[in-house]
Amino acid sequence: MKSIRLYLLLVLVAIITLMTFLSLLQGYQSSIEKAELLFDARLKNMAEIIANANQDTEPRTASVFEQSPTIFFQVWSDDLALLAHSNNAPEQPLFDLNDEVKFKDSNFNGYRWRTFLLRDHHLNRWVVAAERADIRYSLAENVVLASIKPIVVTLPILALIIWAAIGLGLRPLRALNKQLNQKQADDLSPINMAETPKELSQLVTTVNALLARLSAAFTREQQFSADAAHELRTPISNLKVQMHNLQMNKAIDQQALSPMSSGIDRMGHVVEQVLSLYRHSSEHALVAQSTLDLCVLIQAVMAEQYAAIHAKRQQVSLVGESPCMMVGSEFALKALFQNLISNAHKYSPEKSQIIVTIQCDAEQILCFVEDSGPGISEEEYQRVFKRFYRVGGDQHESQVTGCGLGLAIVHHIAELHHASLDLMRSEPLGGLKVVIRFPLSAGA
Repeated sequence: MKSIRLYLLLVLVAIITLMTFLSLLQGYQSSIEKAELLFDARLKNMAEIIANANQDTEPRTASVFEQSPTIFFQVWSDDLALLAHSNNAPEQPLFDLNDEVKFKDSNFNGYRWRTFLLRDHHLNRWVVAAERADIRYSLAENVVLASIKPIVVTLPILALIIWAAIGLGLRPLRALNKQLNQKQADDLSPINMAETPKELSQLVTTVNALLARLSAAFTREQQFSADAAHELRTPISNLKVQMHNLQMNKAIDQQALSPMSSGIDRMGHVVEQVLSLYRHSSEHALVAQSTLDLCVLIQAVMAEQYAAIHAKRQQVSLVGESPCMMVGSEFALKALFQNLISNAHKYSPEKSQIIVTIQCDAEQILCFVEDSGPGISEEEYQRVFKRFYRVGGDQHESQVTGCGLGLAIVHHIAELHHASLDLMRSEPLGGLKVVIRFPLSAGA
């Protein structure tokens, strides 16, 4: 059932049509019967008029009368002599002398006739009046159908009225749907409807209860995130300070401290990536949207990471002209390009190149991030977007610290902006090429 309104319309129109058909059928049968009675009464009256107007008791050759082709009459004596008749009447009797008064159906001249036999006791003769049955039925049906036709014609009008009435009845449901659609990701306030119908009151109560539970759950999650950030970052920072002090102690073997230092750095990296993944969830990342210049944003990200890139004597370049405007979350998009440029820097060798290209057209914004690293095999293109999946696992040949969350965060932020994300081999540099397609309505 795709539409309640259409379903109700079809059901109601079907029921009304069925009941109307049954009532019309009953009315048609009743009307035909009543019309037959009226026509029979008229036929009887015609026979009585003929009997009173014609007093012949002897046959006369001039007693042939012009008559309508749909009716005829006969006047018979007791010895079956035809005293008078219309010009279209048969010359043989269509009755049994044992019948005094009777309606019956007879066949004559290719038609079915309704006949009435009247006994004239005063002049001892028989009067027969007849009428074509098909004409009687045609007249009766025309009268009945004339009364039925307006009812049939009004059915489409009735369907339109029902459609409009159902639409008015479903207006509170549309109002509820509008309120839910207008809610932002961080708006978990209760639904407030004036004059909520009885049928929707339970639904509104249930939705409000769900929103209350979600609000409480998000509050607990935010509190947990804040506490976790504080509780995790502080001891890691302390560990880094202690490690620095140990490294300054010449009496300690620095080579033995190297694995511990790498483990602390990796722990800090994992904590930052997990917290970043949480901050860019759909409930938080797109709450504050703005119109921004993507070229300016990428330049700022490059500036933040330039020191690390320069330390490896790498060259990073941005190909694209400003302005390149789009709507999105500045915080989330910065995290996206920070991860991409950071990965390109970490996995590319010294004295290599990193190229970021931006192309704007009427429908979309194309972004390419290319590096000179080892790249990723085609079999791994989809798997690297999964959380905590890393090519080669912990024993990655580059020996770069990682936790498998960078590309998962990139993929998640791209989805939030309705962008597509593809991986391929970079032709000019030989490493990985990340292609992002932002529609111009992204984030809207």
